[in-house]
Amino acid sequence: MDVRGLMAQAATLNANRIAVIHGDRQLTFAEAWTRGTRLANALLALGLVPGDRIGVLEDNSIEAQDLFAGATIAGLVRVPLYARNSAEAHIHMLDHTGCRAVIVAEHYAHEIDAIRADLPDVEHVIVRDSGYEQWLGGHDDVDPNVPIDPNDWYIIRHTGGTTGNPKGVAYTHRSWLATGRDWFYNFPPMIAGERCLHVGPISHGSGYLYTPTWLSGGANVLLDHFDPSETIEVMERERVGYMFAVPAMLNALARDETARRRDWSALKVIQIGGAPIADETALLARDVFGMVLYQGFGQTEAVPVCMMGPEEWFSEVEGSEPLRSTGRALPFAYLQIRDPDDNMRQLPIGAEGEIAVKCDGQMLEFWDNAEATAERITPDGFVLTGDIGRLDANGYLYVLDRKDDMIISGGFNIWPAELENAIADHPDVVEVAVFSVPDDKWGETPMAVCAVAAGIAVDDPRIIDEIRSLCVDRLGSYKKPTHIELRAEPLPKSPVGKIQRKVLREPHWAGHDRRVAGN
Repeated sequence: MDVRGLMAQAATLNANRIAVIHGDRQLTFAEAWTRGTRLANALLALGLVPGDRIGVLEDNSIEAQDLFAGATIAGLVRVPLYARNSAEAHIHMLDHTGCRAVIVAEHYAHEIDAIRADLPDVEHVIVRDSGYEQWLGGHDDVDPNVPIDPNDWYIIRHTGGTTGNPKGVAYTHRSWLATGRDWFYNFPPMIAGERCLHVGPISHGSGYLYTPTWLSGGANVLLDHFDPSETIEVMERERVGYMFAVPAMLNALARDETARRRDWSALKVIQIGGAPIADETALLARDVFGMVLYQGFGQTEAVPVCMMGPEEWFSEVEGSEPLRSTGRALPFAYLQIRDPDDNMRQLPIGAEGEIAVKCDGQMLEFWDNAEATAERITPDGFVLTGDIGRLDANGYLYVLDRKDDMIISGGFNIWPAELENAIADHPDVVEVAVFSVPDDKWGETPMAVCAVAAGIAVDDPRIIDEIRSLCVDRLGSYKKPTHIELRAEPLPKSPVGKIQRKVLREPHWAGHDRRVAGN
């Protein structure tokens, strides 16, 4: 099976149902597929051939759906660019994937113009300006019937690039379908006509829900930016049944002053992923939205691996803490803890080590990067996630942190996520990030930066003392943060809403040639 064939079938079987909504605009499946077919023919007319890569810089929109379908119909490999990335990142992502064309929303056209001279292999730049609709309508709406094999490349998504250049993770048609299938495996079945809201860009985590929603006859509702009040309004008005949110988004939605008095009877699933979630945020969201929260674990390189619904997430299990876990392995995924110093050695239940996974939706390789591929895929085919975790006797996975974020203070290993989870339970803390800073005595020591609720003084010593005591009581004295900074403004976040520890950490390591230190 391939994505094009299944999307075409869904378009036929749901022709008169609504397929996509953006603001006041909406398209039926027939209309959306026709626009996609026109775009496919337009791109092929430029001389592009199946298997060619095409970059795209856009926000969620009707036009984004055009390319989602159009590239699929034409057999082209979509390479999403990320709106908040640097020019250097755009150049790298387009260059190393060999993109022959780029489609860009008009308000981002200047970003591509500025780097055009650095992209000798890009032959065509298509700007969605006022002439786009006429250009699109001038092409044939007959399916070109490009031959597609399930093992052909479908999309190249890039990792965050927090260390070095972003790495391209390529999905085939087969692996993209497997990923979507596994995302929805534990969800309540989607009924044709139900709606899936995309708050974040479909080029990121939310995009994993896009294809299975289309194939189920559901409507994909697109927002082109995140504003908590506007999102809450759309969720209720459109009677959204499914959506994806990173924890920072969920936290903002649950704290909206109108959220508790809205009608959430249509809501079935809020899928949480992308970052660890604090207990307080999960419990608050459950109280506001009901038993609709699902949590998964995975990453661009292998997703999803774990999943659990609200009945399990908020349950009590002897010997386990589901609230603090990321769930249990899905039926079609291998999940192991490996020795960080010997990635072929599986560690026993309860041991801390690197999380290693193997699933149908995992990466086959980093695009054009054999060295990085060899570092991340073991000889027996497991993907090393770079996350440190442990499995308990009931199969629950606990993610302690990113391997390279570990703090070694006085010989003790400290995982920032442990401290963040504890600190987030303080009633006046809205967001928190913990990271290492140099320390003359201990080599390095934890620092916590906390965004506090409105009206809380950022120099209040009582709050700082309470946060430190909370950590001592929860985790022990040696893990308490040595430095605590309170802020009134939100913490910096990535384009997909993840708090950026490294941005906060970097100034404290100025003048050091490494971001770790010994005592």
